[in-house]
Amino acid sequence: MEYFKGMEEKGLIVMEGVKGGHDGMSHSAPKRFRKKKQEQLDIPALASEVRAGVRTSLSKAITLVESSNAEHKEQGQTLLQELLPFTGNSIRIGITGVPGAGKSSFIEAFGTMLCKMGKKVAVLAIDPSSSLSGGSILGDKTRMEELVRQENAFVRPSPSAGTLGGVHKKTRETMLICEAAGYDVILIETVGVGQSETYVRGMVDFFLLLVLTGAGDELQGMKKGIMELADGILVHKADGDNVRPARRTMQEYKQILHFLQPSTPGWVSTALAASSMEKTGLEDVWNMLLTFEETVKKSNYWTVRRHEQTRDWFHTMITDHLIDSFYQNPSRKVQVRELEDAILNGRLTVTQGVNQLFDEK
Repeated sequence: MEYFKGMEEKGLIVMEGVKGGHDGMSHSAPKRFRKKKQEQLDIPALASEVRAGVRTSLSKAITLVESSNAEHKEQGQTLLQELLPFTGNSIRIGITGVPGAGKSSFIEAFGTMLCKMGKKVAVLAIDPSSSLSGGSILGDKTRMEELVRQENAFVRPSPSAGTLGGVHKKTRETMLICEAAGYDVILIETVGVGQSETYVRGMVDFFLLLVLTGAGDELQGMKKGIMELADGILVHKADGDNVRPARRTMQEYKQILHFLQPSTPGWVSTALAASSMEKTGLEDVWNMLLTFEETVKKSNYWTVRRHEQTRDWFHTMITDHLIDSFYQNPSRKVQVRELEDAILNGRLTVTQGVNQLFDEK
């Protein structure tokens, strides 16, 4: 005991533990896991809130439409049917350009200017998805700090989810929901991968291509594929020492556009220069859009184009539905695997395999 004298004060003695088969806490019988009952969604109420401009309800409606859940899909279509009579009153603008052209910077500066003019602006920003996880960074909302603080602005980032053409396959539905919520200007920012940015042309009124200075090699690399779809070209980042090169590049693009067939009948595509950093040239872009709207509506092509776009959308969805129903058929899945094996082992050619798959006999 002499050995332990004074050790209590220093906390050096380890007391004997509690004996027993438990830790001193009372334990109740384990509860059986119960799946939380899904809350019944009131579609008419949600539609009413969307029309009233409630942002949380607008986000909820878009999430519902983008969902791949079968029940959500059905509810989403019911919601769209409720909102459809209140759509079509905005100007839809597609914005594309190579990575680094400053699409997000332009949209923030341009959108903020429109909000201060009293316009309601919705931005549908599409981010590239990972080929491994299917997810995306969705960083546009963090980059557009000034725009998201505007009361009249709504920024919705969505993953491309493997859809080609730089947009989400539900972008059309999202656009209609935003229109029903009273947004005057819809800005659709594509992924920005160059030549494949053509699908967005089929869902907007005006297609704006952002480019940078030094048009020589870049213009050659771009070819005319995407340029002939553009209603306007904007030479971006025309600030500082880059002002004169930007104006020179703008003139080069004007000359090129002169030799291309206009994307919109009755409208002569043109090129402008602007700087999001110095907030210059943005009003020129808006005036160009207003002139475009007035010109195209006067010729009635505004309505014709929208009808054509809706028809194309209908046929695209037919194709998507046929593909989905084909691969969801259990017997087809087995047949596809068997034919794959035969092709890989050299017993069939690819063409013979496809012919067998669709052989009516």
